[in-house]
Amino acid sequence: MSTFMANPQNVERKWYLIDAAGKPLGRVAAAAASILNGKNKPTYTPHVDCGDHVIIINCDKAVLTGSKLHKKVRRWHTGWIGHLKEYKYSDMMAKEPEKAMIYAVQGMLPKNTIGANSLTRLRAYKGGEHPHAAQKPEAIEIEL
Repeated sequence: MSTFMANPQNVERKWYLIDAAGKPLGRVAAAAASILNGKNKPTYTPHVDCGDHVIIINCDKAVLTGSKLHKKVRRWHTGWIGHLKEYKYSDMMAKEPEKAMIYAVQGMLPKNTIGANSLTRLRAYKGGEHPHAAQKPEAIEIEL
């Protein structure tokens, strides 16, 4: 019996919908990263991008447990001397919570071209509405 190895020609992509309302941001991001990677499929192959599309709604209602909302900070460097930038999660969740979700998922994906291509299949929305009804996304319930 031979081992099945997926290739880009025989990958079938589905659409999944995750509701983040009242759920921890990291748990939702971990579930989304697993689906984007394709690890929920029995045909998962590490060197092939075989993941699916993920829509995350209600990002503004996702929760940061403990005191992370006030203590957690996203830092990045611009490349210029002394330009270390900071963005507090309390401000990020108030102004653009979909970015906080995207950053969390991005940190859980592999740091290579497969991870970069997987991130293009992620859609995050602040409210409960999304424009992808035509794709008939399958709703997924995250177990806590």
